[in-house]
Amino acid sequence: MKTAIITGASSGIGRAVAEKLAHAGWSIGLIARRSDVLEEMAASLPDAMALPCDVSDAAAVEEAFAVFAAKYGHLALLFNNAGVFTPQADIDDVPLDDWDRALSVNLTGMFLCARQAFGQMKRQEPRGGRIINNGSVSAHVPRPQAVTYTVTKHAITGLTKQLALDGRELDICCGQIDIGNTYTEMLADISDAAIAKGETPPPSFDVSHVADSVLAMAELPLNANVLFQTIMARGMPYVGRG
Repeated sequence: MKTAIITGASSGIGRAVAEKLAHAGWSIGLIARRSDVLEEMAASLPDAMALPCDVSDAAAVEEAFAVFAAKYGHLALLFNNAGVFTPQADIDDVPLDDWDRALSVNLTGMFLCARQAFGQMKRQEPRGGRIINNGSVSAHVPRPQAVTYTVTKHAITGLTKQLALDGRELDICCGQIDIGNTYTEMLADISDAAIAKGETPPPSFDVSHVADSVLAMAELPLNANVLFQTIMARGMPYVGRG
């Protein structure tokens, strides 16, 4: 069965991936906090259900996955995508509330969703499934003044490797897509800040290419796995030496 849960599904990358998979024949569970947006999305897609919850709330996440399993009986894919980018600052100027928020959404939230998906995939018949974590190029190289985002995304790389290892004998694949500068609301804020300073905004690319890449990873057979994929704007200064 082509069944998937997508977190952070109400906007940006999550929304693009949800729409792409839904129109490719997947049955979709949509997780985000904005129930009104999710209900609108679910009504517009061929086979989708709104599962409004805060990914950092363990009980709410457990309930959302249980509701999805009760309807479909199977989970083939989790696109573990929900995340936040807190205001840029040097570490000594980062409010502790921003640190706590980044940890709760970007790390605890992804852990909680992976935990529920892994358990469902281990128990179900046929056994197995795939988890795709949204890592970001910040999982490998930092953006200036982005300590909360960088640290949490580095941690996601460890989560991906651990899940890939622990899922190996259970027919559970785990991979990570590291996305650089796709033009979404998050990058729009960074671009606007650059323009306000009289700087050139960072190069970017269309979010539809991310959705294409996730779909390609998702539709692999379970004896194949893309462990890490990087997709980014060609002009990004991701590789090279100063």
